[in-house]
Order: sequence, then C-alpha cells, then structure tokens
Amino acid sequence: MAVGRPEAQEHPPDNGFTPLERMAPRLLPHVDGSVLPSLGGFGRHQKHLVVLTWIPALFIGFSQFSDYFLLAQPNGTCAYPVMNDSNWTVPSLPPMHLRINGTGNGEHSALCACKEWKLDLLTGLSQNVVTKWKLVCDSAWKVHIAKFSLLVGSIFGYLVMGVMADWFGRQPVLILSVLFMLVFGLTVAFSVNVTMFSTLRFFEGFCLAGLTLTLYVLRIELCLPGWRFSMTMVASFLMVAGQLLMPGVAALCRNWPDRDDWQVLQIVIISPFVLMLPYVWIFPESLRWLLATQHYPRSKAMMLRIAKKNRVDMTAEPSGVFMELEQELHKKPQRTCIVKMMSTRNLWKNIVVLCVNSLTGYGIHHCFARSMLDPEAQPTALCHADYYTMAGIAVATCLALCPAVGLMGRRGGLLTFMIITALASLLQLGLLNLIGKYSLRHDIVLRDTLNRKFSVAFSIIGMFSSHAVSTLSIFFCAEITPTVIRGGGLGLVLASAGFGMLTAPIMELHNQKGYFLHHVIFACCTLLCIICLLLLPEPRGKPLPESLADGESFTRQTLLHPGEQHLLLTKTDRDYSRVHDTPLHLTATGGATVAAATALAAVPASYALATGGEVLGNCAISNGTNGS
Repeated sequence: MAVGRPEAQEHPPDNGFTPLERMAPRLLPHVDGSVLPSLGGFGRHQKHLVVLTWIPALFIGFSQFSDYFLLAQPNGTCAYPVMNDSNWTVPSLPPMHLRINGTGNGEHSALCACKEWKLDLLTGLSQNVVTKWKLVCDSAWKVHIAKFSLLVGSIFGYLVMGVMADWFGRQPVLILSVLFMLVFGLTVAFSVNVTMFSTLRFFEGFCLAGLTLTLYVLRIELCLPGWRFSMTMVASFLMVAGQLLMPGVAALCRNWPDRDDWQVLQIVIISPFVLMLPYVWIFPESLRWLLATQHYPRSKAMMLRIAKKNRVDMTAEPSGVFMELEQELHKKPQRTCIVKMMSTRNLWKNIVVLCVNSLTGYGIHHCFARSMLDPEAQPTALCHADYYTMAGIAVATCLALCPAVGLMGRRGGLLTFMIITALASLLQLGLLNLIGKYSLRHDIVLRDTLNRKFSVAFSIIGMFSSHAVSTLSIFFCAEITPTVIRGGGLGLVLASAGFGMLTAPIMELHNQKGYFLHHVIFACCTLLCIICLLLLPEPRGKPLPESLADGESFTRQTLLHPGEQHLLLTKTDRDYSRVHDTPLHLTATGGATVAAATALAAVPASYALATGGEVLGNCAISNGTNGS
C-alpha cells in the first residue's frame, strides 16, 4: 500500500491566506528571554535610560493641561453698554456661551450688545488668549477652535509619528519631535491673532504626540516583563504631578512687566524641553527595534555598549547570542508598516478592541466630569475646585491600578474597571430618574438634593474607573503589539483616545445640547467593550512579541486544559477518519480496506489530517489492482 508523500505538506495553502514570516535565528528574536539576560538584564544602562524617559513626562503634563489656563473663560463686565441703561455686570460669563453659534433670543442679544468689555480671569493668570482678543459672544466659537487645534494635531501626530517610529526608528522621531516642539511651542507665544495661535497649536500638538508616543514605546522596550508596568506607572504619576503643579506655574507667570501673562506661561512650559536636546548623543536607538528589523551591524555595536555599561564580561558569555549575531550580519534590514496588520487574524482584532476601549474611556470621562458640576454653576467652576478634584481622581487611579493589575492581571483589571464604569453610567442615567419619578414626589427639595448627591457620587466613581480604563488600554496595546509595528499600533490607540477627548469641546461648542444622548451612546459602548475584552490575551509576565508571527500567536488561553483539548481533538479526528467505512464500502472492497482503515487510524492525528486524503486514494488504487 502506498503512503502519502511528506513533501506535500510544504505546498502553499489554497485558502488564499498568506502565512506570516518566520524568523530564522534561534536566540536573537527572543529579546526578553535570551538577549537582555545575556547583557545583564534590567541593568544600570536600562535604568538610566528609563529615568531619562521620566523627566519629560512632567513637561508633557504641563503642555497637555495648558488649555485650562490659556483658554479659560473669564467673568465679563460691560463697561460701556450700547443701551441707555447704567453699567451692568454679567456674572461668570453667560454672554460668552449664549451666542457661540451666532444665534440667540432678544435677551441674549441685549447682553452681548456692549462697546467695551472688562474681562476678569479667576485662574492663576490675569490675562489669557480670551481676554487678549476679546473672544466673547459672536467670537466665542474661536475659543473652541483653539481647543480643537491642539487635540486634532495630537491625533494626526499619533498616527503619523507612530508609523515613522516603526519605519525610521524611535530615536530619530524622538529628536525630531523635540526640535519642532521647541520651534512651534515658542512661536505660539508670539502669535498676533487667534488664527495664528490656533494654527501653531495644531503643530505643537502634532509634535507633542510624537514625543509622548516615542517615550512610551522606548520605556516599554527597555524593560523586562517584570518591570514594564511599574516603570510606566511612574511616568503616569509624573504627568499627574504636572497637572497638579500647573496652577502654581500659572500663578508665577501673573502680572509680568513686559509680556502678557499667557505668553510668559507658554514660554515657561515649553522651555524645559531644551533639556532634551542632549538626547541626540546620550539616548541610543532601541535595541529591540534594531533586532526586530534586522539592523544587525548596529545591534552588535549597541549590545557591546550595553554589556560594557552593565559590566558584563562578554568573553565568557554562554548563551551564544553574539555567535548567532555574527552569522546574521550579512542580512539586509526589513521594515514593516502598520498596514500589514490587516493580513493577520488575531492581532488586528486585539488592536481594534483596545481602540474602542480607549475611545470609550476618554469619551465617557467627560460625561462624568460634566455630571459632577452643579447644573446652576458656570463653566469657570471647572478651573477651581473641580480642576483639583480631577487631578486627585487621576492620582487615586494611578494608586489603585498598581495593586489591581498585580492581583488580576492586565485583562482582569481592564475588565473590572470597565464593568465599574458601565455600572456607574447606567445607575446615573437610570437610578436618578427612578428616584425622581417614584419616590419623594411631594418633597421636591429633598428629591433634588438626593439626586445631586447620587449624581456626584456616581460621577466620581465613573471618572475614577474610566481613567483607569484609558490608562490600562494604552499600556495593554503596547504589550501585545509586535515590535515591528508597535509605534503604529500604539498610535492608533492613542489617536482613538484623542477622538474621545475631542468630544468635550464639541459638546461645549453646542452649548451642551444633546448631552444626555452623548452619555447614553458611551454607556452602550461600555457594554460592548465588556464583551469584547473577553477576547483579549493576558500579557502579564510574558515577553514582548517581536514579529507579526509572534503577535499573531499571542492569543487568549482556551477554557479547556491543553491535555483535555488534545484528547478531544484526537478522538474527533479518529472518528472522522472512520466515516468512509460504511457497510456498502466494506462489502465492495473486502477485508483489505478494513486493514487499511485500521492502519490509517493508527497514524498521529496531525499527520493523518495532512496525508489522509492521499492514503485513502492510494488504498483505493491498491484495492482496485488486487481486484483486477
């Protein structure tokens, strides 16, 4: 009886799916398991570089929260009204929000009918962009355009700089972002009108996004599995510290003699990036990226440098990494673009799920922040106690994430905080209406007080959990995305987060119209995210994937134990092979076919699936020959 040919397994598949590339080296692709341990692990060199990625995190926090002061809404007092009435004061700036779209009733038009405004800020500055160019009433929409410009620039920056970091390397994109950040950031301070201010802020946001993304990727790629999360959370604490210190920095820039306050503040928050200029010489390229893209000559020099700084004697190096590297020096570099992610089956699904999570987390965070405000209070309240409340919630989130992720892992922690976010949102939308409809119908004051207390409580819980969801989604993506496309994958998730943050100025532009529907949509998204999170793998304690093949094999663990699943599949294969042994077939072919089927059943399941068809065909030919 003839046996199927083993070389048939090497034929390309007929289903149209292109197999992922296979890395030839045996040790070099395993950076966490082979390369870094042979160079001293998480040694002095890596620790010094991680500290260098922490320092700019404080300055990034200043820039990200500068809008609360540069574009803060002031109180408006009309010094010379058009009407014949005496001077009147508009408390907490209603006119600036009454005619944002250029429409309004007669009362609103009368309030905005003023020849000269006296605008007073309640923040640390005495003058900002709004008071400088009198962006009130019919010109108030320009304030929201200025807010859009920084966020939209950040979104484009995450997408473009992420691809560039994968194609040209992390270090060139980092240096390029720092240089242009200084150029555009300092030029913003010398804007002559709001149009110039908004345009330059777009490019400032673009460079800020590139700086944030490359530092995040470099920090992840420097660490071994046990250090990744803790090192990332230290950077998060420093960014929150920048948020907390920002009011004090704004107060120091108040009443400057030669310049406007907002110009001094812009210069102060951009100037510290000058400290990053020496990174051109002291911050090297990511060794992990060099190995993943087959830049082996540069990798060799980098590994010798790391071993020297970690005080590792490479002459007694037992792992054979350098010996294998010498054999691969002739290979040409191979770069990968994020679009190749579409040829995968699992990787693109994981990234899309995390994009939706980050979008939902940042989008619903604004809903909770708006619900926490007193409906009768004016938007200037956000720049006072509520600003520190949001910063305090961010600190509490970072503190809670460390033990939660340590106990439940990445996927378990993300799922838990998403469930809390969904519950807080649904209870705030539904429970408060039930309290008002079915209880305390006659005591209106007590009912409103109770609703207000519940709304604030649910808002604080929701802001806490949604901030945790956003932070953990970004970190999750950095861990499961392969090194060859980590910049592009992380850029997609960060850009999705930027779209979520963009909903805040959009709602303000429409004067908070449709706010309830906005909250309902994001509440439904949280329920969808809870279901999709179950499809994600658990990356805790596992090495970072390097190639697309590594990322594709990084899948969720099955519910069955590996042994049980193997037995079930083996049993199914054997039963499937006996489907052809029907009584009619046995009658026609005789006992020879029974013997052939028994021999086929004894073949291992993996080999039988590949060659079973040819074995049956050869058996039939053999039987036909015997019969003749």
